Amino acid sequence: MNKVVASAEEAIRDVFDGATIMVGGFGLCGMPENLIRALARKGTKNLTTISNNAGVDGFGMGLLLANGQIRRHIGTYVGENKLLEQMVLDGRVQLDLVPQGTFSERIRAGGAGIAAFFTPTGFGTVVAEGKETREFDGRMYVMEHALRADFAFVKAWKGDRWGNLVYRKTARNFNPMMATAAKVTIAEVEHLVEPGELDPDLVQTPSVYVKRIFQGELFEKRIEKRTVRKAVVGR
Repeated sequence: MNKVVASAEEAIRDVFDGATIMVGGFGLCGMPENLIRALARKGTKNLTTISNNAGVDGFGMGLLLANGQIRRHIGTYVGENKLLEQMVLDGRVQLDLVPQGTFSERIRAGGAGIAAFFTPTGFGTVVAEGKETREFDGRMYVMEHALRADFAFVKAWKGDRWGNLVYRKTARNFNPMMATAAKVTIAEVEHLVEPGELDPDLVQTPSVYVKRIFQGELFEKRIEKRTVRKAVVGR
């Protein structure tokens, strides 16, 4: 039951060229920084990445883009990543933009063993092009296929040696559902604890979904865009 590995490098030892990888995080929050850096050092190529966004220039998944490791990206938001924008325009990366709610449900469906589902989101737009549509109760719906991956890279606040995970706040947006939707889920945690130290009622990803776990060495936790409130005169 001990699923602990010594490092990020060991955790990704079998990630292969052409793999499909889900990468957790919302913006830069809850992003598996150590796993991404290790993958950038490993140099694995022709990857399909599934993530809400693709990091920023020079950080997070931006490192993989700069290395030319990503062939296709499935996500919801280009964000502040100018490199991704340029690579898409140049034809170096294939980009599949998905409405965010649909994106979440496609991942959840993949983890639940649901092959496809119907949603009204995107009907009558380019999102529906080439997809089956059907009417339910007088409203048109678009069929969307589930998303699954070879690997899921997730980041949690705490985890035990068995692989039970607890997330904090915004990090819960995509990490928990991605952990269920891959053949091999690898978790990096800020605090690695012994079994029994986590309150069972607070565990958000049960150990059955996690294959490997390790305590990350460095978490920069960058802020994607910092805003400062202007001082109010007279206070």
